[in-house]
Amino acid sequence: MEQEEILDIFKKAGALLTGHFRLTSGLHSRQYLQCALVLQHPPYASILGSELARRLLSLEAKPEVVAAPALGGILVAHEVARALGVRSLFAERQDGVLTLRRGFRLEAGQTCFVVEDVVTTGGSTRETIEVVRRAGGLVTAAGCLVDRSAGRTELGLPSAALAALDIPTYPPEACPLCAEGTPAVKPGSR
Repeated sequence: MEQEEILDIFKKAGALLTGHFRLTSGLHSRQYLQCALVLQHPPYASILGSELARRLLSLEAKPEVVAAPALGGILVAHEVARALGVRSLFAERQDGVLTLRRGFRLEAGQTCFVVEDVVTTGGSTRETIEVVRRAGGLVTAAGCLVDRSAGRTELGLPSAALAALDIPTYPPEACPLCAEGTPAVKPGSR
């Protein structure tokens, strides 16, 4: 699938938003991709998960597990894992620290792809990679539906994105929308 086909799915789902947004990273932006509006449609989730699985397999061998950070990555991990025929798990915050809970376990050396919905700075993906490593897993590749950094975010692993967009972000103190007095909304999960 080409990037325009991926973005067309986001547009059809009404998931490409314009306004003044405070991102999970703390940065501000004029555009936001609300992946939940896409992933609420099982046919779209299946298409995107299968395509991300295909792209990750072009980089690395099939893993034994697919992991993601909660909340945004849960459905992405599930759909990628479904396409690969492997197990899916997610890390979530407990006392402010990302961790495996709910009985999720990894065996020593078990191979894993880490996936996410949207990457801006890569912070949540890096945290999830560390969670998998601490649990004994071996992360072989990382992927996301949308890379807002247009490929500038380095994760230290082979990585794939279905769409790479160059959407400007601003620290709050340098945000032109804040300077205009427009209030920022926080549509994300953290």
